[in-house]
Amino acid sequence: MRRSSSGGWLCLLAFALVLAALLAAATPASAAPTLPRGRWPLPGSPQVLRGFEPPRTRYGPGHRGVDLAAARGTPVLAAAAGTVSFAGLVAGRGVVVVDHGAVRTTYEPVAAQVGVGQRVGAGDPLGVLGAGGHCARSCLHWGLRAGEDYLDPLLLVGAGGGVRLLAAADRAAVQREAAERARLAAAATAGLGAGWVMGPGGRHGFEDPVPGPITSAFGLRLHPVLHVWKLHDGTDLGAACGTPIRAPAAGRVTGETRSAGYGNRLFLDHGRVDGRQVVTGYNHAAGYVVRPGQRLAKGELLGYVGQTGYATGCHLHLMVWLDGGLTNPMTWFSP
Repeated sequence: MRRSSSGGWLCLLAFALVLAALLAAATPASAAPTLPRGRWPLPGSPQVLRGFEPPRTRYGPGHRGVDLAAARGTPVLAAAAGTVSFAGLVAGRGVVVVDHGAVRTTYEPVAAQVGVGQRVGAGDPLGVLGAGGHCARSCLHWGLRAGEDYLDPLLLVGAGGGVRLLAAADRAAVQREAAERARLAAAATAGLGAGWVMGPGGRHGFEDPVPGPITSAFGLRLHPVLHVWKLHDGTDLGAACGTPIRAPAAGRVTGETRSAGYGNRLFLDHGRVDGRQVVTGYNHAAGYVVRPGQRLAKGELLGYVGQTGYATGCHLHLMVWLDGGLTNPMTWFSP
């Protein structure tokens, strides 16, 4: 007599269902990403012109970020601490991306003053608002992504979904106010070399004039003494008062002056290096041991670190000019 196998199949099916349930219970559900403590990416509390409108599908229509009212030239700030993972052009538009670990923030259009791999803190300047945005006049498009998914960046300031958008009739007034703020910011940076140029990477045979970390990078920042937004026109190297300052390369002393802001200053002309006319400047020193017209070899003593002028502590404020244009020293002194 043949024995029916239906009972065996039922047992196997029941076992498979129980196993699947156990595996599902053991596999945690995909958790929402941990968001960093954030802040607005513009000075103050900017007006939201257009909010986040998530697409129904990954490639569908929508508004994958928020538009914040601002005029061209307004400082763009890191919304949270992180590392710059991209700074360049996308479809002709300046874009900066900051990686915060589980998420990353995007900013456009931005004339970047940071480089890939640079660490930034919340509120640190990334650059200034540039041209080429998609708003009718001028705005910052701020985005937030976790992997390939778009999130509402207002979640970083605790306002996701709770911000009142401006009516179309109010937008012109807000943009006029933003333009006035930008005009005042531009006035604050007047005479500080705002027309800076980008230098080529590499050290070009130059060595750091003092040993020490970068304590304040080149770029727009809130001045620690004057409390206004200004272009920080050099790189601050942290060093104790009295630390020797040495010539980073051979050159000729072209000037030694003193000013209220920079304190004791010195300028070295290095001639043409790698096709560029190079001048370096040294500021806030306690004093110098060289004089104008003197020719120096690489490594010779220039003077000693101090905190003269507008300085909140001992450091060297290093400046670089290429072909007469101010540049970020770290684009010339980079490894």
